[in-house]
Amino acid sequence: MPKEPRHQFYETDEKVTLSVMVKDVQEDKLSVKITERSAEFEYEDYKLTLDPLKAKIHPEQSGYRVGKVKVEIWLVKRAPARWGNLVSEGGEEPPLIPSMAPPAATSDTLPAHRKHKNWEGLANTELSKEKEKTTSDDPNAGGDAALNGFFQQIYGNADEDTKRAMMKSFQESGGTALSTNWDEVKKGKVETKPPKGAEERKYGV
Repeated sequence: MPKEPRHQFYETDEKVTLSVMVKDVQEDKLSVKITERSAEFEYEDYKLTLDPLKAKIHPEQSGYRVGKVKVEIWLVKRAPARWGNLVSEGGEEPPLIPSMAPPAATSDTLPAHRKHKNWEGLANTELSKEKEKTTSDDPNAGGDAALNGFFQQIYGNADEDTKRAMMKSFQESGGTALSTNWDEVKKGKVETKPPKGAEERKYGV
């Protein structure tokens, strides 16, 4: 009478791997039969029958391989789940044990603290790293007000000739030129110097 070989199994959500512990199996004498609800191993005086299986499988995707000390049979499950046991107690397919593995995180399942960055906090952090520039560091800091402050600083620290040159050049050029060289400015009227691409127009013309 055939005897049942020692065997063990482990499973994932997708398949069951069954190890039948029989050494030096000759494949031409081995019989492995796999159906949708059963698996059978038979070799010489060993026989293992699993019928009915805990749940349905894909016979065409299942199979086996012969090793030195065992025969490994894999059974691909139709529905991802954990069986717990190989064989069902009754004839009907029992409810399956849902996998306890957590679902992979997607953009829809990410926790709220990972979905949205605290951009306001990041901006404040970056701004705090930046040293507040003054007109001494950068004449352009603060826009027109800062630029006027820069000119006032130059004017306040200048000698009388420099002040006269600045006032004369600024007024006569209509605000388009500013010179600190009195020797040059005192020679004549400072001409208007419109920006590149623009032309000077007189009022009323």
